[in-house]
Amino acid sequence: MVEIFLKTLPFFALIGLGYQAGRTGFFTAEATAYLTKFVFYFALSAMLFRFAANLSLFEVFDWWFVAAYLWGCLLVYLIATAVAFFRRRGVDEAAVEAQCAVIGNTGFLGVPMLVVLMGEAAAGPVLMMLALDLVVFSSLIVILITGSRDGRMSLNLLKTVGLGLLKNPMIVSITLGLVWSAFTLPIPDVANEFLGILGAAATPGALFAIGASLAGKSAERLSVAGWLTFCKLVLHPAAVAFAALVLFPVSTFDAAVMIAAAALPVAGNVYILAQHYGVAPHRVSASILISTVLSIVTISLVIAWVNRMAGIAPLS
Repeated sequence: MVEIFLKTLPFFALIGLGYQAGRTGFFTAEATAYLTKFVFYFALSAMLFRFAANLSLFEVFDWWFVAAYLWGCLLVYLIATAVAFFRRRGVDEAAVEAQCAVIGNTGFLGVPMLVVLMGEAAAGPVLMMLALDLVVFSSLIVILITGSRDGRMSLNLLKTVGLGLLKNPMIVSITLGLVWSAFTLPIPDVANEFLGILGAAATPGALFAIGASLAGKSAERLSVAGWLTFCKLVLHPAAVAFAALVLFPVSTFDAAVMIAAAALPVAGNVYILAQHYGVAPHRVSASILISTVLSIVTISLVIAWVNRMAGIAPLS
């Protein structure tokens, strides 16, 4: 546990550095927005493309893996939704809270950290989970919020969802990488060097951007934020673990990666959606802040357990 904690500490130290830079005003909100845009559209896309280009679709896609992950996510999603309805929240607020409960910071934090802590073989399962989050749940929240406001489904709504997926650089980079791999095309040395240099900026840039963005978030509405944090850091990995280890025939290593990724804190893009639609942004903000702080300890506990379970060699 201590060894894993010390390995995760530099990742969270970078988040802390970004937080301090944002809190003191040295790094403005505008600067954070541009750094996030650079990571999202360029550095992280280069990293994801390189990972995907070195995998085959058969290494990434597995029906049992997909079924286990979606089963665990949907169970927690329904629990969070039911609690929101019990508190007499509308469909739009329930959708946002459920999103907090199951969508972790897989792109900015999970991809770089889990590959380091669990080995290069973790890239495939993490990319699969990232794609499912983006395709299934990012679409679902848009459909629920927009549909609840319009009172019906429409072709324009489905068109909006489809265009959103097509324009998402993470989806595009993963898809292009898998297509490249499917044709067994070698990446030219010059291009590989370029992608390597650009992709190397993803980890420090993403972690710094997470911290800087947290500086502008408040810890208001602690009771609901605490509940959503519990959903994300405890219920979500527990449900995914039950699905992957008991209900579905998922390999031990893939189950370990799935559980570790499910234990990640609430993703920042949930706040972007909440703010865009004007639905409970302060609640989401507090959930991101609290879950990120607590995950410094909880993610170490989870990774230490799953590494031992999967027989992953101790980190040197």
